Amino acid sequence: MDDTTHKQNNNDQSLVYSTADGRITHTKSTKVTPSDGFAKVRRETKGRKGKGVVTITGLALDNKALKELAKKLKKTCGTGGSVVGEVIEVQGDKREEIKSVLEKNGFKVKFIGG
Repeated sequence: MDDTTHKQNNNDQSLVYSTADGRITHTKSTKVTPSDGFAKVRRETKGRKGKGVVTITGLALDNKALKELAKKLKKTCGTGGSVVGEVIEVQGDKREEIKSVLEKNGFKVKFIGG
């Protein structure tokens, strides 16, 4: 097997294991959805057994920065929460506190829904 055939096999995305190289790991590329300039803050209860959750979307941050911002929001509000995909969820109805923290971090905030 010559070198060019070997390189072609390594570029195959379905290849998991090669007897020449062993286990093949593919690099994952994470894409961040671009923002329109506004952080959208919404209160949701649907699918949560009546419990209120505030969701923040449209931040255009990578996963690490989202987790750090979520940690800061949860600490400020004194509640729990999580990061799901590109959405930050904070338990309870603390929209005004969340708005002040986001504005301090340089985001423009829009309240979505009632």
